[in-house]
Amino acid sequence: MHTRSLRGLLGRIRRGGLTVEAALEKLRDLPYEDLGFAKIDNHRELRRGFPEVIFGEGKTVPQIVAIVARIARRGQPVLITRVSEETFRRVRAEHPTARYHADARSITVGVRRGRGGGRPGILVLAAGTSDLPVAEEAALTAEVMGNRVEKAYDVGIAGLHRLLAQRGKLRRARVIIAVAGMEGALPSVVAGLVPVPVIGVPTSVGYGTGLKGVAALMGMLNSCSTGLMVVNIDNGFGAGYSASVINSMAKHSRKT
Repeated sequence: MHTRSLRGLLGRIRRGGLTVEAALEKLRDLPYEDLGFAKIDNHRELRRGFPEVIFGEGKTVPQIVAIVARIARRGQPVLITRVSEETFRRVRAEHPTARYHADARSITVGVRRGRGGGRPGILVLAAGTSDLPVAEEAALTAEVMGNRVEKAYDVGIAGLHRLLAQRGKLRRARVIIAVAGMEGALPSVVAGLVPVPVIGVPTSVGYGTGLKGVAALMGMLNSCSTGLMVVNIDNGFGAGYSASVINSMAKHSRKT
């Protein structure tokens, strides 16, 4: 249940249009709903400002479809990460508004993404083309959470002039997500150029000694650039979510 629905429910009780007993029945599953194989956190939007997101990898298609049905039934937006197009076809059969974002390997249901809409301030950088799936997951997450996202891809440090050509976007950003594999140097360079928070996302892209992203992760964690924080390997969703929280706080701080 989202805040607007809860306010409406309380208003109906105050006006006498709904009994306390009827309201309690509507709120019975508010903390969470137990499906046996999953406990859906219906309270998360009230606590965190956005409903629970479904991590699709490792779940069966029937499990995903069942979870989506419960979340969508409450009028909440649905985001499913790390899923195939086949899973999307099964979800869309039950939810015609479902949309597959192939580059991000994600599904959204009941999400309206108006062109140019949302809070400005988030910039997503990708070092190389091979990093795009993780970068797109980060960008989609931030957009679904109400942000307008700028992007600059294939701007890794092997050709530093490509990054420096993005000065306008770097100056406009309130928070930057920098996605990189191999040695993971891009976030360190970016953090040394801008006065805003930078979120480093190591990817599993690279050759043998890259250790499937461990080398990039360690490089980012050992950076001497200040203002750089790091999420887990390939965790585009975590970066997009964190960037949205930071961007929202930056917007509110300017109003006060």
